[in-house]
Amino acid sequence: MKDQLDREIEAALGGRAPEKKLARVYRTDGGKVSETGRKRALIAYRVMSVIVTAVIILILLWSVADLPTFGGAENPADNEVAGRYLEKGLEEGGATNLVANMILDYRAFDTLGESNVLFTACCAVMMLMSFVKSDARKILVKNDAGEDVVLQYGARALCPVILLYALYIMLNGHLGPGGGFSGGAVIGAAMILYRNAFGAEKIRQYFTLKMFRWISFAALAFYALSKAYSFYTGANGLESFISNGTPGAILSAGLILPLNIAVGFVVGCTMYGFYALFERGEI
Repeated sequence: MKDQLDREIEAALGGRAPEKKLARVYRTDGGKVSETGRKRALIAYRVMSVIVTAVIILILLWSVADLPTFGGAENPADNEVAGRYLEKGLEEGGATNLVANMILDYRAFDTLGESNVLFTACCAVMMLMSFVKSDARKILVKNDAGEDVVLQYGARALCPVILLYALYIMLNGHLGPGGGFSGGAVIGAAMILYRNAFGAEKIRQYFTLKMFRWISFAALAFYALSKAYSFYTGANGLESFISNGTPGAILSAGLILPLNIAVGFVVGCTMYGFYALFERGEI
């Protein structure tokens, strides 16, 4: 099956065999493959991998050995931070969901880093996949048009409901279980279902690479402008001109609601982006 796929890719590239073997990277001045150089590079790679892995394991073991005794009075898990989250969370954050207070108010800078990690990972995969020839992509995915009638009817019925539920999860994140991460995962699932049912060309009528860039940029920029100052104030929040409102109301908890929406858009775009890139090499 692999040989057949190679022949199809070669035919799509006009008879030119793709550079798919690692050994072809190692050449001498005469243009021949240097097997000695390839073997030496492979041995060096394996040795360095073992050394780096061993060093990481030793550092982790050293860190674990230095941890305080579980349940001890000096254990950070028993200090005043957790108590402050529980006792003052509703008053200071305004969200009845104390987890949302923690991740989007007290420790909002952590969530900003996590959102940027997702976006950076998607950008890295996009750059790597850009080296794949466009003609080869067409061969790797043959049945992209979406010909499953049952799947199409199911997607027509389910996708609007799934997206509506995702919106509810994001808007309800400061009131109860939910939030940007879980809502964004549901959005990504709906987009993947629609793509599987109708194909990549159909979903590009609604969601393109340009839209992916702008949505991710706008969401991350809003988050960064809202909370990046926490890096320079020792994670201490500043007084916001947005009122916390009445606890339990949909428009409450200050910036937590819009931050949940921003995180949801980033997570949804990243999930769909990963799927599209690994499936076809492009969004």
